[in-house]
Amino acid sequence: MNEGATIAGHRLTGRTRAGELGVWHDAVSPAGVPSGVLRFDPNLLGGAQARERLIAAVRADLLLLDRGDPASLLPVADLVTARGEVWLITARRATPTLAELLDDPAGSGTAGIDPAGAVAILVETARTLRTLHAAGLTHGALHPGTVVVGDDGSVLLAERGLLAALRHTSPETDTTSGTASDMTGDTAAWAALARSLARRFAQDSVRGTAAGPAYGEAAALLDRAAAVSLARGLDAAGEVLLVWRDVLASGTTRLAGAVRQWSSGGVPMAPAPAMRPGADEAVTLLDLSGQGLPGPPVAPAGRTAQRDGDVMMRFGPGVPTETTAEQIWRAGQAPTAHTRAIVDTTPGRRGRRTTTWAGTLLLAMLIAAVVLGLRMCAPGPDLAVLKVDVKLPKKTVSCDGRADFVGVVTTNGGGGTIRYEWRRSDGEKIEQEQKVSSGTTSLDLPLHWTVKGSGSFRGTATLRVLSPTSTGKPLQDKASFSYKC
Repeated sequence: MNEGATIAGHRLTGRTRAGELGVWHDAVSPAGVPSGVLRFDPNLLGGAQARERLIAAVRADLLLLDRGDPASLLPVADLVTARGEVWLITARRATPTLAELLDDPAGSGTAGIDPAGAVAILVETARTLRTLHAAGLTHGALHPGTVVVGDDGSVLLAERGLLAALRHTSPETDTTSGTASDMTGDTAAWAALARSLARRFAQDSVRGTAAGPAYGEAAALLDRAAAVSLARGLDAAGEVLLVWRDVLASGTTRLAGAVRQWSSGGVPMAPAPAMRPGADEAVTLLDLSGQGLPGPPVAPAGRTAQRDGDVMMRFGPGVPTETTAEQIWRAGQAPTAHTRAIVDTTPGRRGRRTTTWAGTLLLAMLIAAVVLGLRMCAPGPDLAVLKVDVKLPKKTVSCDGRADFVGVVTTNGGGGTIRYEWRRSDGEKIEQEQKVSSGTTSLDLPLHWTVKGSGSFRGTATLRVLSPTSTGKPLQDKASFSYKC
């Protein structure tokens, strides 16, 4: 139905897949390169705050890639509004996903994903998550439907931060950055991905549908990596997977072969909703000027850059602070003549008012420049932890239950990195670092302790902040629970 239509010059091929955020379309860019286009579900684009968080999440990806950080994210080309809807455009196609490669109608389990390919996927996704966390970002929706495998066997993560941006309920929270609990959620999602692949390999090995004992060994390896990731983090899990480092080189080749097999077969497509009628007028929602971000060429102010019969509106120097794109984004429609300012056209008074207004504006600009310069030159305070408080909402844990500790750290508002460790009374010690942005005065550092088996047990967890502290010495607090089964 939508084959041949264009969005910002990207021609839709007709191949689609449904996702949590909307419908993904395979497309071809104006340069003839395969690309992807995500048509957001209008029901998710509720309020202006959610839309602003969506723009902020996309900008964070562009800044990360522009800095040269080696994060294997599906590269974003633009975020536009067209045909009365919102579309995300990517520089590579967003198919197939791991979910599509694993979806085998014949029932043979892992389809074209073998142990080498699975280890390559997990190693690459763990590396990407570590890079995001080091930059203060999180993915927020890692699962087989957001892991994209390229024609060359590369592994890319799609939809980073988008689900959190659209579904977040707190407008005061910046969803472009991740808290410790968000990063723990990413780790848990990675562990779930590893365990789901392990279960498939174990089932194939038992049924005898997989050749050789490698599938059983792979299941055990992936299960162990999942357990280690939850206890000691993604770095330690990656070390577990490197036991199979010899297969990683062939893993990429195997994945490329799986993509070719998938592409040559009959690929089921999700039904694409009918597009709204009208011309393909695409307005960018990303103001990339002055940020050193990649993007299409900028047209002169007040003009449009046309290509392939559609319109891509970009704005150069001299436009108002709120661009036409932002007005459309906030109001939901193009600005009308009623939004224009009314000017006194009396000849004598017009000249005097213009001169007075220009002088006032110039003075205001000079004052603003001085204030901004003073703020930029004033150094912020060095980060220092003032207090540590460990909370445990549930003091008693029943059979095969979990104790959820929350370490509340109070700081002086400075920016930097906190080094801390959780010590459990069973001898387990987890040492980590957490980046803190300037202006943050409180953050949560969670610990989840699962206990299994019969008997009685008293567990104590101690949070020790090693540095930087206001006293120069480690600060700590602890809490305990009772286990009975």
